[in-house]
Amino acid sequence: MHYRTALPLLLAAAVVALPAQASEAIAKKARCIACHAVDKKMVGPAYREVAAKYRGDASAPARLADKVRQGGGGVWGQVPMMPHPADKIGDEDLKAVIAWVLALE
Repeated sequence: MHYRTALPLLLAAAVVALPAQASEAIAKKARCIACHAVDKKMVGPAYREVAAKYRGDASAPARLADKVRQGGGGVWGQVPMMPHPADKIGDEDLKAVIAWVLALE
């Protein structure tokens, strides 16, 4: 493959990968990973389980943001999720993390 053809493809792949990496980094920084993992249930559900449950649900981003802010329980088991106010994870960061989670296959 010629470099002039390959370069745009590589740049496009990097642009797609960067938001995902950034959103995963935000989840780590906000300590979401203390209770969640991408591929396995921990205290809370795996992010892939969340993505599968809400796939195709247009209201999912808002509902999940409310769940993160308010906390709750009973959907994924007996252990309740603690509320996470904006000083723990800002609104834009929360939106980015939720978009990343919902995009997981």
